[in-house]
Amino acid sequence: MQPYLLEMKHISKTFPGVKALDDVQLAVRAGEVHALIGENGAGKSTLIKILAGVYHPDPGSRFFFDGKEVEIKKPLDATLQGISIIYQDLSLFPNLSVAENICMGRDAGKGPFRLVKRKEKRELAARILNEWGFGIDPDARLDTLSIAKQQLVAIARAIAFEAKLIIMDEPTSSLSSGEVELLYKVIDDLKRKGIAILFVSHKMEELFKVSDRFTVLRDGKYVGTYAREELNEDKLIALMVGRKVEAVSRQETQPGEPVLEVVSLSKRGHFKDVSFTLRKGEVVGITGLVGSGRTELAHALFGLQRPDAGEIRLNGNVVNISSTAEAVKLGIAYVPESRQREGLILQQSIVRNVSLPILKQLKNRLGWIDGNQEAKLAEGYIRSLDIRPAIPEMATGNMSGGNQQKVVIAKWLSTNPRILIVDEPTNGIDIGAKTEIHKLIRSLAANGLAVIVISSDLPEVLAVSDRVLVMRKGTISGELSIKEATQEKIMNLALIGRPKAKGNEAVGL
Repeated sequence: MQPYLLEMKHISKTFPGVKALDDVQLAVRAGEVHALIGENGAGKSTLIKILAGVYHPDPGSRFFFDGKEVEIKKPLDATLQGISIIYQDLSLFPNLSVAENICMGRDAGKGPFRLVKRKEKRELAARILNEWGFGIDPDARLDTLSIAKQQLVAIARAIAFEAKLIIMDEPTSSLSSGEVELLYKVIDDLKRKGIAILFVSHKMEELFKVSDRFTVLRDGKYVGTYAREELNEDKLIALMVGRKVEAVSRQETQPGEPVLEVVSLSKRGHFKDVSFTLRKGEVVGITGLVGSGRTELAHALFGLQRPDAGEIRLNGNVVNISSTAEAVKLGIAYVPESRQREGLILQQSIVRNVSLPILKQLKNRLGWIDGNQEAKLAEGYIRSLDIRPAIPEMATGNMSGGNQQKVVIAKWLSTNPRILIVDEPTNGIDIGAKTEIHKLIRSLAANGLAVIVISSDLPEVLAVSDRVLVMRKGTISGELSIKEATQEKIMNLALIGRPKAKGNEAVGL
């Protein structure tokens, strides 16, 4: 059997008040795709950051790479060993060229002036792009490329640094189905050339499609390593969560009076003539393909952009939502798609994030923020939303994705909204935390909140919604009650703008 390229033994990591990893191990062979899986909070991100030299492990941890024991004290150490990480946000430079991104961090030149050898670097980038068939112009500015091609640039950068192990963190989260297939092909090519892939994903179907072996973590501890043939989806979920995950139980609801009415709303280049109604205690799901105008519609409702035409009515009254502050004042809250970039200040604590939208309300008579009120507010949401770890002063950047999302929801619930818009509520969240978020959404609606859920995850839309609106090319192509909605019907509306013709096969992705 082939020896291990990477071995991590007795890996532990303690943060103030919490042990994130406890005697964890990981072993990866060259030329394999090795899935690292577990619920949010299981320790995956911490283990990756230790491997990348971002975090220092507790004493007693040991690393072996390419046959010898090594120390990884900083990110440069990992790079020099041949370890490259492609983070979910890619960590590239959008204002630089493809070639500059690929060669960023390589030798900047020699001599007293350390001149950058731009020609040599461009030639290296062009050679890699050509050899791997990526079809990308090395002189193109990065921000002119699709997310999928930017992903390939990140892979090309790892190849330029002669990576022997590439870590891919949620690599398909922002890709279309066609782009995902392209990434799978590149992963196969990397395997054939002997490069190991450590693959982190919450999508079961792709885990079983690309992975050769699985290492499972739970609550910061090592559960085991398994060949793909030893597992099926149910067994894998049981290993991850240590319990049976139950689907959201749906009860018949009777929505109340209309809270929001959108009438012929349009924004040039994004959406056109959109009309729908949202009632008190109702969850309306909005779905469609990437680029269908879903998020832009949410931005218009929350004052992030101004529509060109149409009306927004709240409780029957026409309103002009000119800013996010105006939206909040009117009782609208918005949980954005990217909790890390747009939803949280990661360096700040749970307390500071939750209180952020209502700081004015927390001032005392002297004009200072009342720390006791602020802490009491956060502690209430920690209990009611079961945010873990239950440490109010913990920086949100050190929390799992599912618990980060709960903090974002708590932040906006603190404004006491009548309407909550949630964009991709469980993106990058494991199956156990996903179920918790779904239950939370249904619970909020049951308590009278009107909720809009925007999601490209069709099982999620069907799990939480009372009605489903399908968008296509900026317009609503159909509306389905939850009783009649199916993935097949939704996809036909999203792809061709109408239900399947009788006797025809369903349109697939």
